[in-house]
Parts: sequence; structure tokens; C-alpha cells
Amino acid sequence: MEQNFELIAKTFMGLEPVLAKELTQLGAKDVKIGRRMVSFTGDKEMMYRANFQLHTAIRILKPISHFKAKSADDVYEEIRKIDWTKYLEQDKTFAVDAVVFSEEFRHSKFVSYKVKDAIVDQLREKTGKRPNISVANPDVRLNIHIAEDQCTLSLDSSGESLHRRGYRQESVEAPLNEVLAAGMILLSGWNGETDFIDPMCGSGTLLIEAALIAKNMAPGLFRKEYAFEKWPDFDADLFDSIYNDESQEREFKHHIYGYDIDMKAVNTATLNVKAAGLTNDITVKQQDFKDFTQPGEKSIIITNPPYGERISTPDLLGTYKMIGERLKHQFKGNDAWVLSYREECFDQIGLKPSIKIPLYNGSLECEFRKYQMFDGKLKDFRSEGGVVKTEEEKRQMAEKHRFKKNRDFKQRLEETEQNEEGDIRSFTFHHHKLEKEERKERRDRRSNDERDERKGDYKGGAKKGGGYKGSPNRGGHERFDRSGKGRSFGKGKDFGKKRRFDDDED
Repeated sequence: MEQNFELIAKTFMGLEPVLAKELTQLGAKDVKIGRRMVSFTGDKEMMYRANFQLHTAIRILKPISHFKAKSADDVYEEIRKIDWTKYLEQDKTFAVDAVVFSEEFRHSKFVSYKVKDAIVDQLREKTGKRPNISVANPDVRLNIHIAEDQCTLSLDSSGESLHRRGYRQESVEAPLNEVLAAGMILLSGWNGETDFIDPMCGSGTLLIEAALIAKNMAPGLFRKEYAFEKWPDFDADLFDSIYNDESQEREFKHHIYGYDIDMKAVNTATLNVKAAGLTNDITVKQQDFKDFTQPGEKSIIITNPPYGERISTPDLLGTYKMIGERLKHQFKGNDAWVLSYREECFDQIGLKPSIKIPLYNGSLECEFRKYQMFDGKLKDFRSEGGVVKTEEEKRQMAEKHRFKKNRDFKQRLEETEQNEEGDIRSFTFHHHKLEKEERKERRDRRSNDERDERKGDYKGGAKKGGGYKGSPNRGGHERFDRSGKGRSFGKGKDFGKKRRFDDDED
């Protein structure tokens, strides 16, 4: 039996308990909740399954070294102690990403440079060859996390962020991140036992994620590749057995409905649903929420209306007032969940939520509120045995420090706290002055190297901070069918804007 090792799953702030529950159900051991992450232990199969099956993970990291460092030179020396021939084969490319929470280390890119320098210097001494850096498509991805003087260096087993499922063919403005959508659904407790409705569905992310959860389908089914597939110890047979295992999938006996007033959004959602192979489970139609009527079957609404931030609407407050009116009069006997950002918007809904859950949508500190809709007065509903707030919901709402002190809906996270993609690979700091100084330092270093070379003193040492030769971006490839069962999920092309450091990108 293969030995267990330490693993870390990254997620959005607010989704840590949901991810921990997913990991426990998956069979992970030593599950512990952290900040935007959950640590656990498992073997190679668990690592593969975590990447393939978790709905609320952004990235799965495999730590290979923990150490203390009080300076950049300390980081360099500790990285050089690692035998890199075990992780980097000759002619393989690599990239390093960094997250830094430290007074000493004020710039994540500088930390990345020091790690790269240490690896390059060691391998050149051992093998006589200088490894290449490839930011776009490396064979091995490394990740360093520094909290004050505590450093963790990890192998990134995921590669591209796990929220990029592969089913999104087109996108609308400000699409909802897939991991956040899945987290919202799991937080609601819905598991496919009723119909599901999103009356403002946009590109259909909530609809598709709901179908995957209801049918217990792995979100990795549509994905082209993972970083661990390029590792020297990759077990293709093991991963194929995981990929082809449909034994946990289940029948969904209800239906999922998506509506949107914008015909372009309807067409986009329809295209994405078709690419995911879920047209039998999801129906998308053009309809204004103000025309929504009482569904014939027991249902749940989960929706993400415009906040007036990235998506504007002519009458934002009027839109939320209309949402409250529709829920009150046309959704009796059901539960509705709304994710939004502004207190004044929630006020317009005019209904008392049974629970408020703080969630981050990118850098926006939002709330996910549940509204239990019943016919008549609250007093009568309770006297008939109705429960507005469960014991668990009461416990959650009573938690201390549930929200920030002096919380302001318009307040975003600090620069150094940005949720970006909820993903430490995308983390960046905008210390423009420091960046300018660093560029000047590199230019001066190159000038000095060139001058020394002209004087005959150049010894061929690595140019710290210099540009390493990187392999070309090999680009995407056609999605392959691991199962051989003729699954057709489309090409997975993403027409959305691709910005590496965009917290709202999905």
C-alpha cells in the first residue's frame, strides 16, 4: 500500500468547511481547515481523486519542504538543499509561483526569482545543463508560500486552476466562478432532491454545477489535463481507472431550469449546457424574473443577481424589490438563496433571511442569504410546526466574528489579501515602486555582467533575476476521451478574457 503524504487544497474564503466536508467524504485523512485552504493526507490515488472529483477546490498542492527563512538569501540556501534531480528531469521546464504574507518578504515575484535561481544554479552544477523556465506551459509547477518566516514549498499537482472545468464554450460579462457556484449549491444543502431554478442564469454556471452535483458527476470529466500527468511517477493506469469509474454517478429524477432576460445569455448558457452533455437535465429559456410564476413542483432558487459593480442595471434597487415581490408571491413553500454585495440591495428584497453566510466573489465581500418562503403569517407558520431557522443555522449565526468588525459592504479586501481566483498561483502585490527598483537592479546587474565579460572576468554564473529561456506555448489540444465511450464535451475553448491576475476571471 502506497504511503500517505501531506496535501493542501486551496479554495475561496468562506468555502473552507464545504471543501473539508468534500474531502472527508472522499476518504481523506487528517483533514484540517485553514485560511482559504484545507490540509489533509492521502496517497497518490487520493491526490488524483482530489483534483478530479472535488467541486470546491481551486488547486491541489503537494508540499515537499517546510523551512524557516528571514531573508531572500535564506530562501535561496534552503531551496538549494533540495535534490532537484528527483523532481526535474533534464530538458523539462518549470515555473515558480509565490504567495507572501511577510514584513521581510514584500514582493512575491522577487521570492519566485530567488527560488528559480537556486534551482537553476544547483542543476547546472550537478548536470552541466541549465533548465528552462516556461511560464505558459511548464512541465513542473512549483509553489512557495511564506507567512512571516514560515515557508512551504510545494509541487502544484493541478496546473491550470481547477475552476476551469472545460465545459465553458462562451461567456457573458462577469461570469460566476465555477468553484464559487458549486460552493453556493453545497452550502444550501441541495443535493438533487427537488427541481432547481436560477431565474438570472447568465452563462449557466449555477445550472451546470447543480447538475454535476445532483448526478454526482466529477467536474474533472471535461478537463484536458492536470499537472501531475507530467510528473515522472505519473500512474496512467491508476488515473484512467479513476476517470472511467462511473459507479458513484446517480440518476437525477428532477429538473433544472434557467431563465434570463438577455437572449445572448440564454444562447450562451444553452451552448455551455450542450457542451457539458446535460441538455436532458437542464432547460434554458428567455424570461424576465418579473414574469416568474409559482412552479408546479417543489423547487429551490439559487441566484446571483447584478450588484451594480461589474454589471450595471438601469434600476438596481428596483430589481431587488422585484425579486422580493416575486419570491413572496410566486415561490411559496420553497427556499430561495441570493448572493449579493450591497446591504441596500438586500434591504429592497424586504424579506427576513434565516441565515446569512459571508462569501467572497473575487475581492467583493458578499453575503449568501437564505429566504424560506411560506404562505400566510410567520406566527401561523410556526404554530403549524414550520421551522424558519434550523438549530444548525442558529448555531452558525451565533458564531463570534462571523463578519468583520465595522463591516462595510463597499469595502474590498486589502491588496495583500485579494482573493484573486481564490488561488495562490494568481496572487500578486502591486508595490509599483518596488517593482521599478527591482527592474533597475536587474538592469544594473546585467550591465555589470556585460562589463565584467568584456574585461575577461565573466565566469558564466547565473544572472540573478535575468530572463531564462522558456519553452514556447504548445497551446491547447483537442479534448480526448479517456473512457472510450464516445463522450462529446466540445473543445473547451474559452472565449473569455484571459488575464492571469484577474480575481473575477473564470
